[in-house]
Amino acid sequence: MKDFSMVKNLFKDCFSPENLYQKIIALGRDLPPLDQKYKIPENIVKGCQSIVYLHTNMEDGKLFFHASSDALISSGLAALLIKAYNGEPPETVLQHKPTFLEDLQIYSSLTPGRSNGLASMFLRMQQDALKFLVHI
Repeated sequence: MKDFSMVKNLFKDCFSPENLYQKIIALGRDLPPLDQKYKIPENIVKGCQSIVYLHTNMEDGKLFFHASSDALISSGLAALLIKAYNGEPPETVLQHKPTFLEDLQIYSSLTPGRSNGLASMFLRMQQDALKFLVHI
């Protein structure tokens, strides 16, 4: 089982849903900008309330995710998944669901639309992982 403690530690000082939300937004602010050349229709994550672009590349058998959104909360949710899965082999993304989201009660802090968007982002990461795995 993948150890998500590094991601969980980001939220160790969050004692309320408001703190959690603020931390997610801060992660969104810290997300590196996505190169304009990757802001193309094929990289739009379907199922998100806002526009979220997700670009994936693989180097030395490891996946690297890059994202951008027009909404800070969506950027923060993407950053959270990126922190959990960046630099991992495709098998890890396919075999290890982001259980830390339930542990941190992130879903209960989000609107249903944002929760669906978060699930869509992870699904897209898994789809990209599968594409790279098939082409190895």
